[in-house]
Amino acid sequence: MPMSEHDEPNLDANQAADRRILWLVLLINLAQCLMGVAVGLWASSTAVIGAALDNLADASVYGVSLYAVGRAATIKVRAARLSGWLLIGLSVLLLAEVLRRFFGGEAPIGPAMMAMAAVNAGLNLVCLRLLKRHQGEDVNFKASSIFTSNDSLVNLAIVLSGALVLWLDSNLPDLILGVLVSAIAANGGREILAEAAEAGEQAQDRRP
Repeated sequence: MPMSEHDEPNLDANQAADRRILWLVLLINLAQCLMGVAVGLWASSTAVIGAALDNLADASVYGVSLYAVGRAATIKVRAARLSGWLLIGLSVLLLAEVLRRFFGGEAPIGPAMMAMAAVNAGLNLVCLRLLKRHQGEDVNFKASSIFTSNDSLVNLAIVLSGALVLWLDSNLPDLILGVLVSAIAANGGREILAEAAEAGEQAQDRRP
């Protein structure tokens, strides 16, 4: 079917809208990362620092997704694969930090953990609403949604961990959550790589 004179302007408008969405969620995640690192260090919380590093990885993924907007399907697949491996790499780094703190560290500040998690949860809802404005099957937007959904699970867990820290006066709940965050991040990376593999196969099938 020949392209109408309105198709190209509509395509450009959709790509511009996608870029605006990705810029917004990228900036939100950078702000979450900075706040999370500051609060995590002050509160001695592995879980909060892990969530902040997760936000940094998210921001990196959104940057990769921005690069992929409007480009060929094969480039989008490569960008998604980079996102998946980035998240898996983050999970390994976080697990190493948990092991380091396991052998020495004071109990974190529970109320600070819970407050930071509540702020992050609210900002994650904003990000999810923004990402849902995208219409289509772009693998990078799927990756972005997976990242943000994982963040929501992590923040709910941090609230529970903060309550347990207050109750037990121990850093063990925080360290256990750090391991769970690492596992969630690794699973998110696996899901993104699976989506990228499926998208890659579809792109191959479309080739003449």
